[in-house]
Amino acid sequence: MLAGGIGGSTGDILMHSLDTVKTRQQGAPTAIKYSTMSDAYATILREEGFRRGLYSGVTPAFMGSLPGTVIFFGVYEFSKRNLIDAGCPENLAYLSGGFLADLFASVVYVPSEVLKTRLQLQGRYNNPYFKSGYNYRGTIDATRTIIRREGPAALFYGYKATIMRDLPFSALQFAFYEQFQKAAKSYCGSRDIGLPLEIATAGLAGGLAGVITCPLDVVKTRIQTQVRTSPSPASNVRKEPRPFTTLQPSPPPPAPPPQQRSISTSSPSTTSPPKTRPLKFNTSSVFEGLKLLYRTEGIQGWFRGVGPRAVWTSVQSGTMLVLYQYLLKQLEHWSEAQSEGNPL
Repeated sequence: MLAGGIGGSTGDILMHSLDTVKTRQQGAPTAIKYSTMSDAYATILREEGFRRGLYSGVTPAFMGSLPGTVIFFGVYEFSKRNLIDAGCPENLAYLSGGFLADLFASVVYVPSEVLKTRLQLQGRYNNPYFKSGYNYRGTIDATRTIIRREGPAALFYGYKATIMRDLPFSALQFAFYEQFQKAAKSYCGSRDIGLPLEIATAGLAGGLAGVITCPLDVVKTRIQTQVRTSPSPASNVRKEPRPFTTLQPSPPPPAPPPQQRSISTSSPSTTSPPKTRPLKFNTSSVFEGLKLLYRTEGIQGWFRGVGPRAVWTSVQSGTMLVLYQYLLKQLEHWSEAQSEGNPL
């Protein structure tokens, strides 16, 4: 648990900036602004800086990552070993272990995920370069504001969507990892496969799992970053006529806009002029969200932000699992040395 907690939280913090880029690509109202990973990274860094831009939301991320990974690795190792000892096939034990571990850890990290995602989408306080619909001074202010305006349950918005993303991700990640490790050990003929193969097996496992579960990640981000403050009907009516009556008075009335929110669901490839407002992502259902994304944005909507997600999950997974294995070996050596030095 100690090795997993240190490894997991280190990987999360190191790759937080890429996670911010992924979140902007998935939930930003101006999709073209963050069309590619390199452009998004450079734009956020130039306009908002490193700490308040790329690393916005890092405090709640760490607060959820450390205890979450401690719980995760404790449950994973316990359930995996007991399932294998009980005669369960190894592949099923790996999948089930990852599934159960994430289920237990989710109670800790989902509230931090809500805070992290909103702060990442917002960026700096009073951000002049980007309007997300949120404007928190920091983690404490975000927590207080969410509880006051939306209730304590708001900290668990998207809980089902997060579970639907993370349970299969963790199950696939550790199933891939155990199989890649087994193949690497067979290839080397030894349990010690060396650092390059340790990094490769861990990174490949995380990257594959991240790409496969990307549609679920997009839905999770949209659900957790919906602006739920309902604007007054009068303000909506006043905002409508200006762009349409002054520029194009003759066309028929536009599509009914009760479905509007501050966060766009337009895809990065959208090139049509902004004559209509984006469709509201008004659902807490993962399956309805997947259907809505496909209907409005196509397959590319499902895989929006897949580039930074693939890089983030592969590097984060490589860092976490390599550190985990290294620390585990060091702790085992220390424990053996202690036993030999203090025989009972």
